[in-house]
Amino acid sequence: MAKLTFQTDKCKGCGLCVDVCPKHVLKLAEDKINKKGHHPVEAARPEECIACTFCATMCPDCIIKIER
Repeated sequence: MAKLTFQTDKCKGCGLCVDVCPKHVLKLAEDKINKKGHHPVEAARPEECIACTFCATMCPDCIIKIER
């Protein structure tokens, strides 16, 4: 299983990573707000991550790290 880590304080909640995930692993947090005032990304179903790195590649702020 892949290990996902996020720099949530730098996330601007654009949702590009959520849209590109083929397994629908990611979502924007509904109950959290980061220092920038945005709903950051989080892993809704991390066990289904296939480590394709689409999310990390799409992220304009490079806040996603994937370890296999």
